[in-house]
Amino acid sequence: MTSQSQQDISSFGKTGVSPKVVLFDMDGVLYDSMPNHGVAWQRAMKEFGIHFTLEDSYATEGARGVDTIRKYAKAQLGKELSEEEAQQMYDVKARYFHEMPEAKVFDGVIDLMQKIKASGLKIGIVTGSAQLPLIERVTRDFGEFVTKDQITTAYDVKRGKPNPDPYLMGLKKAGNYAPAEGIVVENAPLGVHAGAAAGCYTVAINSGPLADSVLLNEGANILFPTIRAFADNWECVLENLSKR
Repeated sequence: MTSQSQQDISSFGKTGVSPKVVLFDMDGVLYDSMPNHGVAWQRAMKEFGIHFTLEDSYATEGARGVDTIRKYAKAQLGKELSEEEAQQMYDVKARYFHEMPEAKVFDGVIDLMQKIKASGLKIGIVTGSAQLPLIERVTRDFGEFVTKDQITTAYDVKRGKPNPDPYLMGLKKAGNYAPAEGIVVENAPLGVHAGAAAGCYTVAINSGPLADSVLLNEGANILFPTIRAFADNWECVLENLSKR
């Protein structure tokens, strides 16, 4: 989907929505970091004898890293890894990632957050990441819009995406909001599924190589090709939801 006109947007909605908070995924939504993650995942998995493609990194993005490792180790190596063993492997992946240049904030993110704030809605961030340097960067880059208490990470839940737990926790941490009061912004199939399963209005940003249909089939209510496109249409989306 290359664009969403205002006429198109009016046909994409969900009844019973009363937006009060917007919950953003981090990688692939706020930061153009997925290419770096893909390379880091491939290098780390290869080191442990696991075949892992760039497409795999996008398909599993949003899940807790240790869950991804345990899944692939069981499928390819026939091993049931403990949480601790998977964490040791994830630490290798994290090291490779942090050796790479820092990913840029996507064009449109700050503009969108400013518009959300001006609309009177709160903002939260929900990520499957457990890398503390990344979390610290979020508070540095977006401190005008979110506090550390409004960031949900892999440390806050036992079940990661595609389960609804991360976004339900995000609603709670942002201010004890109900699912019908939340808008989720995601780029990954697992994350879109999690947002929809949590009962939130879910916006897909297709910043990766996956087909639009993959994200829409996971439950996205509307899809934009970039976060900039969503920012440009924020007022129209919010107005459309307020009419339902």
